[in-house]
Amino acid sequence: MSDDETYDAGYDDWLDAVEDGEAYYLEGPDGDGWLPPRRVDPATGSRELTEKRLPETGEVETFTVVHVPTPAFEQDAPFATAIARFGPARITGIVEADPGDVEVGMTVAVGVMETETTGDRAVVFRPQ
Repeated sequence: MSDDETYDAGYDDWLDAVEDGEAYYLEGPDGDGWLPPRRVDPATGSRELTEKRLPETGEVETFTVVHVPTPAFEQDAPFATAIARFGPARITGIVEADPGDVEVGMTVAVGVMETETTGDRAVVFRPQ
């Protein structure tokens, strides 16, 4: 990360944990799962969030193939963006696969990649 980049303490700390193989989520009192920098469980309003280890694999619930991206991803297109469920937590990321091979129900692991366009870190799902 260069000196002129902004560091988002909650989100970037989470990406660091994912890169280190220590991915986690925050669990609310009713068992709902959230990602940092969440400070309040939106389902209950509780501030009682417990850090839990994220399951090693998740399942793609839905996805879309992006052919015309924002300028921040123009060199990365086409790509599939998916929402995958890892236990009680749902995560959005880019699927590291040919977009035509992505399907609902596929098993994925979460990781971190650098985008081709900006070199910024992003959440990636790797098929298992």
